[in-house]
Amino acid sequence: MATSPCSSSGVSSSSSSGLGADAGLEIRTRSVEQTLVPLVSQITTLINHKDKPKRSDKTLQAIQRVGQAVNLAVGRFVTVGEAIANENHELKEEMSVACIEARRAGETIAQLTDVASLDHPESDSHITIFTDKTGVVKAARLLLSSVTKVLVLADRIVIKQIITSRNKVLATMEQLEKVSSFQEFVQIFSQFGNEMVEFAHLTGDRQNDLKDEKKKARMAASRAVLEKCTMMLLTASKTCLRHPDCESARINKDGVFHRMRLALEQVIEIVTDSRPNGENEMVPISIYSGIKEFKNKVEGLRENLYFLSKENLLTMLEVILEHTEDFTDSAYTSHEHREHILELSKQAKMELEQLVSVWMQAQNQKTKDLMEDLEVAILKTCQCMNELKREVHSAATSLAADLLKYHMDHMVLKALKITGVEGNLEAVAEYTCKLSEQKEQLVEMCRLLRHVSGTEPLEITCIHAEDTFQVTGPQIISAAETLALHPSSKIAKENLEVFCEAWESQLSDMSMLLREINDVFEGRRGEKRVYLSLPRPGKHNANLKALKPVKLDTEEQAKIAKLGLELHLLTSDVDSEMEKWEDQENEIVQHGQGMSSMAYSMYLFTRGEGLLKTTQDLFHQAEIFATEGTKLASALHAFSDQVHDDDKPLLLLEAEKLISMCRQLQITAKASVQGKSATFTKVDACILKTRNVMTLLCQLLPLCCKLLRKNKAGNGCLKPAPPWREDRMRTGTNAHTPERRAETFGIKSLENHVTNMTFLESK
Repeated sequence: MATSPCSSSGVSSSSSSGLGADAGLEIRTRSVEQTLVPLVSQITTLINHKDKPKRSDKTLQAIQRVGQAVNLAVGRFVTVGEAIANENHELKEEMSVACIEARRAGETIAQLTDVASLDHPESDSHITIFTDKTGVVKAARLLLSSVTKVLVLADRIVIKQIITSRNKVLATMEQLEKVSSFQEFVQIFSQFGNEMVEFAHLTGDRQNDLKDEKKKARMAASRAVLEKCTMMLLTASKTCLRHPDCESARINKDGVFHRMRLALEQVIEIVTDSRPNGENEMVPISIYSGIKEFKNKVEGLRENLYFLSKENLLTMLEVILEHTEDFTDSAYTSHEHREHILELSKQAKMELEQLVSVWMQAQNQKTKDLMEDLEVAILKTCQCMNELKREVHSAATSLAADLLKYHMDHMVLKALKITGVEGNLEAVAEYTCKLSEQKEQLVEMCRLLRHVSGTEPLEITCIHAEDTFQVTGPQIISAAETLALHPSSKIAKENLEVFCEAWESQLSDMSMLLREINDVFEGRRGEKRVYLSLPRPGKHNANLKALKPVKLDTEEQAKIAKLGLELHLLTSDVDSEMEKWEDQENEIVQHGQGMSSMAYSMYLFTRGEGLLKTTQDLFHQAEIFATEGTKLASALHAFSDQVHDDDKPLLLLEAEKLISMCRQLQITAKASVQGKSATFTKVDACILKTRNVMTLLCQLLPLCCKLLRKNKAGNGCLKPAPPWREDRMRTGTNAHTPERRAETFGIKSLENHVTNMTFLESK
């Protein structure tokens, strides 16, 4: 998006007023985009006043207040921008220029809105917003452009932090590769663990801030690789140190390091939006997306007979049918599915030929009969493509269901562990061949599922799963060979366990992915964003021992099922309420969506499904959920500052309730417990308190939506935000200490300053 930074946020009036940010600036994060929304809104309000014939004293005073307040807020904003420039010398020149431009534009707007003291602003020689609309538009453009530049430059600092963190991780990895003693390894790995935690937090924040869902999915996949590989790196390195002359141990370790480097590189590609050697990312087109685009073109003929050529349409169908060969050529596609796909492919060609024939005639002679024939041909072609889509979906998902059910007993992995401990090299070789066959089946399954996944994020998840099976299979084999060569080695046994767990975990994730693909296909659930948090607690303990995963047994799942179902219903209610909001980028909606996604993950946990595998995962998710709820409460308080409707006391009361409930949930989630019974009680308490928060959210969202609609209807339920207060700045007396600089001079501080530009949209 390179035009108006707020075009996707519903602030469309800016374009009608001639406003727009610098066309060369692409805004890739939600935080930058949302920070600009109030500024665009208020500037647009000022400009639109020119078109109103009647101007009361109240209106003139309101205009002047808005102009002065914008100028004051810009001044504060620029002060923080200049501080950022001083802290980051490589950006100082660009930042300083943008800050000067912003300050100048803010002052111009203040001068042009200095109208309250003028009885007849049109006849006075003083130039104002009423006599020089061009000047206001020019100043507004300059202000938006310069503020956007400052925000984007500040965002570069976040990118720089991620790159610096990645470089630290890479440097420590190089040291880990070269160590020759256990003592040295333990010391360096402890440092590596801390660096990975820092990198995980930075990239996690970035992932949640990305606007592009495709990039967000790629980031989640890369971070998942890094999380799993951290434990693999530990055991593989220890095995190599214990058996330095073992070739299979070295191959196993090298594979982990290589995969981690690739994942780190992909994170940087996403963050910087660049690829090595300037090459473009090539993502294969799926059958689902190909059919969707093809149908759109075909249906477009109803409106315009000349917007594309018949060659274009024929080529599109040819590409789709080429992709169906992935199914018809696959050894794992059933004979029945193969025959149906071939039959439908042949029918699709015939339907398109008929469509093209009628289409060409209609271009020459647009009669009523021909247009009716064209409509029939369009319907038949689209119906055929729908049947083809349904058939390939059935072929892929039925294969996946069968394979997952067949391999869920993990018999080959169990056999490898047993024969490895026995030192039976011949039996290990036999079972590694079986694992290789299983890997090929699962890789093929992922390729076929990608064609029918339905959304780009799910496509990326399929590609990630394919890569995981492709890489983890050979790593299990090398780990099993090492154990067979050293059957009494505890570390070699532990290493094989870690790689087998990664395989089992990916199989479990595939079951969830299959359900999501079916949900999207059947329209039951859209692109519900699942909150992924890294690192999970306990992954990088100083003693290098992983926490033993604790899962709910069948009896416990049955006990908690009713509570989980209530939570599921509440997430649906919250989603329905949020769909009613016109502005989906509103901060209240964003926090609500995050909370709903996390609550849905917790519901899946009660069923033994989803990304939360252990009770520790659930407790960590509950903490993050409570934090998000506290952020929502802050947003509600900010919103209430602008409300003088009768509902304000109720809004404040509900916001205080939310803070209290989130605080209680955090205390419960952080509480230390021991024993199975106590752990289950804690799980029950966390889900119960999450349900209560979601119940409150169902009441809050309609109330806020009603207040916003009142404002748009002109009922005046919003009032000017209070004047700038020094205590709102996050820069305290100790703000310049090193540990506070990152917090003070970052994009969050700039958000705080622009937030104070939200004032009265005067009547």
